[in-house]
Amino acid sequence: MKKIVCGIDEAGRGAMAGPLVAAAVILPSRPLKIKIRDGKLLSARIRQKIYRRLKKMKAEIAIEVVSSRKINNRGIQRANRMAMRSLIKRVEADRFIVDGNIKLGRIAGKRVKTLVDADATVPEVILAGIVAKVERDKIMRALHKQFPLYNWKRNAGYGTKQHLEALKIHSTTIYHRSIFVTTALRYHTK
Repeated sequence: MKKIVCGIDEAGRGAMAGPLVAAAVILPSRPLKIKIRDGKLLSARIRQKIYRRLKKMKAEIAIEVVSSRKINNRGIQRANRMAMRSLIKRVEADRFIVDGNIKLGRIAGKRVKTLVDADATVPEVILAGIVAKVERDKIMRALHKQFPLYNWKRNAGYGTKQHLEALKIHSTTIYHRSIFVTTALRYHTK
């Protein structure tokens, strides 16, 4: 009997604004029939196409969103661990492969392996990264409508020159990550 593998990855870890989005993906038994690679190297259009294909194939997908408020209160490391652990507890699989070198501790009865660069080598993890990125981009486009000055529909909350300039002029929103912004502005003004 084939072992069920669940891939887990996140998007938005290094952003200055918006949530952290983690995703878990279990592939159905039939082949995907799409060439995949690290989602950061794909266009938004291709990522969305892959995500639609996953849904059409009825791949098992779970999403966890950690707000910028929780990231500000707990720190990005803890927020990331919290999202990954929550997905592992919610999803049933024989094995879990999580991208990165994150220390998750014991999770009752679950076989979990963290693997650096899994988002470039393990199909389930690559797809989880794509799903997380598509979902996060959707959130950031919606937030852009509330706060167009920061151009989140284009920069997704990352520290682009335009985003940093907007922060200097307009300050932060409730969706900004305070430590990230403080650090970025310190280096941007030098």
